[in-house]
Amino acid sequence: MAVYTASFTIETRGETDIVDVTDYVEDALTRSGLTDGTATVFVGGSTAGLMTVEFESGLLQDLRDTFERMAPRNGYYAHNERWGDGNGYAHVRASMAGQDMSIPFSGKKLILGTWQQIILVDFDNRPRRREITVQVVGE
Repeated sequence: MAVYTASFTIETRGETDIVDVTDYVEDALTRSGLTDGTATVFVGGSTAGLMTVEFESGLLQDLRDTFERMAPRNGYYAHNERWGDGNGYAHVRASMAGQDMSIPFSGKKLILGTWQQIILVDFDNRPRRREITVQVVGE
């Protein structure tokens, strides 16, 4: 059993910016030299999330629209009252999305569906620099 940890940085525009990070995760897996195991992907911060989707424009818009319905930008958030930063909605959305995921791999390849990509969603109300950590465990 071996462990390999890598990280990469993504510049985002905020406002539910969606970035395909699949290639970055695959690159970390390749650099690990491992053949079979699990890759854990994690984004630090409480206003961004990770998930998998079919990375196509219609679905990306549907995802943005759904998050807006679930946690509207202009809704009331006690967080905004306390901190005054106006991003309470971003914290709620990120909490729903989650900040980590595990993806199995075999034969040096991530086990993803044909139309499945790994995405970073930055919900914050401003551009951000996001650091994503990939930890690969396996043989």
